[in-house]
Amino acid sequence: MHASLLLEQRVCRADVAVGSPGMGGAPRNLAPPQVPSRRSAVARGLLELLGGAVEEAGRGFEIVVCAQDGRNSTAGVREAGAKEERPMAKPRPDPAASDPEVEGFLALLAARRAPKTVEAYRRDLRALGDWLGGPPSKATHDDLERWLAELRAAGLSPATIARRVAAVRSFFRHLVLLGARTDSPAAALELPRRRRKLPRTLSPAEAQRLIEAAAGSTPRMMRDRALVELLYGAGLRVSEAVGLDRTGVDFEQRLVRCTGKGNKERVVPVGRHAVEALRRYLAHGRPYLDKRHRPELFLNAQGGALTRAGAFLILRRLAGRAGLEPERVHPHLLRHSFATHLLEGGADLRSVQEMLGHADLGTTELYTHVSDRRRRDVYFRSHPHARRRNVSGT
Repeated sequence: MHASLLLEQRVCRADVAVGSPGMGGAPRNLAPPQVPSRRSAVARGLLELLGGAVEEAGRGFEIVVCAQDGRNSTAGVREAGAKEERPMAKPRPDPAASDPEVEGFLALLAARRAPKTVEAYRRDLRALGDWLGGPPSKATHDDLERWLAELRAAGLSPATIARRVAAVRSFFRHLVLLGARTDSPAAALELPRRRRKLPRTLSPAEAQRLIEAAAGSTPRMMRDRALVELLYGAGLRVSEAVGLDRTGVDFEQRLVRCTGKGNKERVVPVGRHAVEALRRYLAHGRPYLDKRHRPELFLNAQGGALTRAGAFLILRRLAGRAGLEPERVHPHLLRHSFATHLLEGGADLRSVQEMLGHADLGTTELYTHVSDRRRRDVYFRSHPHARRRNVSGT
């Protein structure tokens, strides 16, 4: 084993090797270079201090004394033969992110679509780029057909595949409009058939049990009560509810001003129970949660804005207290219940569409099927000439 002394001073360098016992070699000294006496003394002192320890341990050390631009010398010691640290490998570049055409498309998309939509399109184009191993803009129709076949084989739901196809179609339509391509390889892609399931809802009694489960006088319970009343009483999406500011509620007119998908603003009426719960929360609950002076209406226990995940957890906890199935209860279930109960109460379809913020009336029509099915069940249970009899052998 050897120890070497390296004295680096731009134009001079000295290596001093010290032999260690058991290696068959005697210690040998090399003549030091002509360096200023003070630095030579520092080097000799370090070597004398470490020489004995090196010979006893049978291990080598490397001593480095450097001087640059007349500054004070520094010394470092490391074990001889130790591997030097290598720089971390750079991550593989994202094919979608490295494609300027994708970035240009997403920049234009951000001007007219919601941020979550832009992020979803980014993920979908990134997935396509990863599969291609190159920019998505270079894909051919055959590439996209094989990609879709693999998505189906992987077991992705028809809704997920349809969304990815929509992102790819929009991207190539953008390229055609810019003249970057003469045709869209995604135009003839065959979409999977999507089964539109009827939305699940709570009964009015179950909705009331969920609201009453939030009874309490603590700041958090008052917040939970106001949140549930607002979700059920106004039919807001969870992102719309947690994004509300304190000034978003008009207590005199009993209206809520929220921003929905595509940054579209709408005004929704709220009931008396929701207004009372919000007044109580703002007066006696929120001041104790507002530790950071936030503008949002709903705050968490740390004083920050309540998140979507926090709203989900609140509803699941309340569902457990109400004797409902926690995994079945989520914020959108209250939105479904809001629309269905309105239609059952005689509200017209167009008004419900406006309150929900649906761009397509066909989406709102799903709730009419739920309402019709429920009315049919009530009819068969209640009317004496419509009751279904059990078939017997007599």
